[in-house]
Amino acid sequence: MVFGRGKKAKKQESAEREDFQEDVAPEPAENAADNRRANGPFDVSEVSSRDGYVDLGALLIAPRDGLQLRLEVEEATQRVVAVTMDLEGSSLQLQAFAAPRSEGLWDEIREQLGQSVGGQGGQVEEIPGEYGVELVAKLPAGAPDGSQGYRAARFVGVDGPRWFLRGVFGGEAALDREAAAGLEDLFRKIVVIRGENPMPPRDLLQLRLPKDAAGPVAPSEPDLEQPERGPEITQIG
Repeated sequence: MVFGRGKKAKKQESAEREDFQEDVAPEPAENAADNRRANGPFDVSEVSSRDGYVDLGALLIAPRDGLQLRLEVEEATQRVVAVTMDLEGSSLQLQAFAAPRSEGLWDEIREQLGQSVGGQGGQVEEIPGEYGVELVAKLPAGAPDGSQGYRAARFVGVDGPRWFLRGVFGGEAALDREAAAGLEDLFRKIVVIRGENPMPPRDLLQLRLPKDAAGPVAPSEPDLEQPERGPEITQIG
């Protein structure tokens, strides 16, 4: 697995890239919470050990051959604001947020994302997914040959105990479920560490480089390399 560090130029950004599908009516998500507890992503209280994970602070990531990790850094504050997983030509950007104890954030955030995409001339569609309703977005974009094309993105939101995890699939994984299988498997294995400190809802949970990332890399640890600039990050709070 390869690990890198990226930079963000701005704090406020546009809604992003990724995927589309045929019209399918969203299905009720009454069992989304039970599905998460059984299949992940997991709260740290639901795992017996942190051993074997890449420790990024608020997120524990399961390693996998061919996986590259990039931390997105806000240039003004040097705060890590997201981690992107690159695998087999596709990407999955992750952000974790504090959430209220009594209610989830995904319904409201999904509506705001739809408004943001629509305001940029894009299209959105709600589709059923493993954790309830997902949002698929298309944004106008110029193709290399000068023709008008689009960027596609598939947004997944998971409400956990006092946290919210957002994933954004890009590349082939945004449009092709088969191409997304590897990243979806890694998404299910994520462990979120909310911490006990009081935090306002929608505050980003703190991400960081692994503690040993600055030193020599052991054979069992992720490789370090200079990454390319990461994907755009949509602010939700």
